[in-house]
Amino acid sequence: MTYETIAIEARGPVDWLTFNRPEALNSINNQMVADLSDYFGRLPHAQGTRIVVMRGAGRAFCAGLDIKAQGSEPAPFAGGFGFQGWLADVYVKMRRCPQPIISLIHGAACGGGFAFALASDIRIAGESAKLNAAFIKLGLSSCDMGTSYFLPRLVGASLAAELMMTGRFIHAPRALATGLVSQVVPDAELETAGEALVAEMLATSPIGLRMTKEGLNFAIDAPSLEAAIALENRNQLMCAASDDFKEGLAAFLEKRAPNYGA
Repeated sequence: MTYETIAIEARGPVDWLTFNRPEALNSINNQMVADLSDYFGRLPHAQGTRIVVMRGAGRAFCAGLDIKAQGSEPAPFAGGFGFQGWLADVYVKMRRCPQPIISLIHGAACGGGFAFALASDIRIAGESAKLNAAFIKLGLSSCDMGTSYFLPRLVGASLAAELMMTGRFIHAPRALATGLVSQVVPDAELETAGEALVAEMLATSPIGLRMTKEGLNFAIDAPSLEAAIALENRNQLMCAASDDFKEGLAAFLEKRAPNYGA
């Protein structure tokens, strides 16, 4: 698909999604919401896409909402919540899609852009990365776009409260120290770091990778150990019955790299 505000480059089974409004620091307007909603809505049916890598063109990852553009166009009904519900649904679609999402963050990731990073499965930061819950700086609540759900699960309640109640930036070194990101590299090496991670993930089985994302999503909110293990048992039996497992086991015994299908 061709979109106006995002660019999708398919590198084999990996989609490299680039926020492509560099003149506006990749801020979110109505068209970007429409583009992202359509793209992530298609992913559950995209068998050939195994991983998504998100990044921003120009000087920033995504500077959040394009405030100047707000109100210039009508938004869909979106469950009765207008633009609010329309954009929020993008983050739900990111978590529901079976493909792991890697965010490569440089420059500003603010507000809704911060939430894009939080809704990803893995975050790698460039040295210039600075992230914040900018909502509260505008007189709004920082409990927005899934931030109140994602952030405390990633960094704990105390740091989440600090960041959300002040809107202060967290820069790359502290983001790494607190587990918000898993790696920090020079900005120029972000793509290389992403490619290395993608290569390792593509060496896993397609069904195993999908079931791992699903299992992690459910386990984070599991009401008990037994509930988490019940889902693990279900997913593991599904994987064990697949051709991917047969190939993975054969490759292990034959001391060769596995050749998985789609």
